[in-house]
Amino acid sequence: MLAREIELALKNEPGQLSIVSDLLGSNGINIIAFYVTTRGKEGSLRFVANDPDRAINVLKARGYKMKIEEVIACETPNHPGGLNSILKPLKKEGINVDYIYPCLSRLGTGGTAILIIGVASKDRERTLNVLKENWIRVLNEELYRL
Repeated sequence: MLAREIELALKNEPGQLSIVSDLLGSNGINIIAFYVTTRGKEGSLRFVANDPDRAINVLKARGYKMKIEEVIACETPNHPGGLNSILKPLKKEGINVDYIYPCLSRLGTGGTAILIIGVASKDRERTLNVLKENWIRVLNEELYRL
C-alpha cells in the first residue's frame, strides 16, 4: 500500500505554515511527516497526515489548491549508513529517488527510522518490489496510526 501525500503551494511569507498547521490541528488532523521548500515568493509544503481524506476535505473547504501523490513509507536502520539499506538496492535497479523525508519523532520497530520516499509514478511498483526483496519493511495503514 502506498501512502497519500498532500502538496500545497504557499506564499513564501511569515505565518503561512502556521496557518496550515493551525487549520489542520484544530480539526484533529496530525501532520506525521513533512517537507518544505521555498523558491523566491513561492513555497511548497508536502506532508503526510494521519487522516488524509479529512485533511484534503478541510483544506479544500478553505480554498487551498493541492496535489495528491502516492508515496512509499518504509523503515530504515537508524545508525550511520543505515539509509543505504534503501538507497543501494534502488541504485542497483536504476530507480531514482525524487525526494525523501522522515516522519516526525517516529521510530519504527527495532531502532529504525520511518521515511517517506517519492519516486516517479512509473517506478512505484518496481520500487516496492525492490524494497520487499531486500527485506525493507514498507508500512501500510499502520502509518496513519503512528
